[in-house]
Amino acid sequence: MKKHILPVITALLLVSCNKIEEKIDQTVQKTTETVQQKAQEAVEETVRKTVSESISSLTNSEDVKFSEVFPSAGATIVSEEKGKKFKFPNGSEGYLFKYKADITPLLVFLEKQPSTDENKSDKTARKIDGQSIIDKISFISKFLPENTFDTGFLEDIKNDKSIEYYKLKRFPNSSTIIYNPKNQTVIQYVEVNK
Repeated sequence: MKKHILPVITALLLVSCNKIEEKIDQTVQKTTETVQQKAQEAVEETVRKTVSESISSLTNSEDVKFSEVFPSAGATIVSEEKGKKFKFPNGSEGYLFKYKADITPLLVFLEKQPSTDENKSDKTARKIDGQSIIDKISFISKFLPENTFDTGFLEDIKNDKSIEYYKLKRFPNSSTIIYNPKNQTVIQYVEVNK
């Protein structure tokens, strides 16, 4: 009888240990899933809050003229201008302009703008690959509510190979310029570095 009790007890202990191990694995897995879900919800809430603050700051933007940012005859170079000044939640300022202009005199004009630090400034505008600009605009547009951002021009610049992209830093202003030579439309984003 003792010979049978020891194997039965051993078998019961093994079965019991396996059941305990299964229960522990299930508990750990359930806890891990819960933690991951809570972390995902926290990240989504943070993104939603940040985007909401950014949209709020952009909707609180104000109209601005090109000549206010780039004085000294800038108004004679551009036509049909629209401009917005806005502040990001971190306090940095930016300007977004859309206007018509011939690119050559525009770039010469922008290159001659005064700088507060020539060591941090470019002497000439440089032509750049527009893919990074398209990627940034595409990324940002995903987080904006519908009808906040007209993505129509994004499709135009993605598909039109004649679009030209330029970068020019005249400290404290750093300009990214998107130029459509077909209709001489310029979209210029000016970031103010402090």
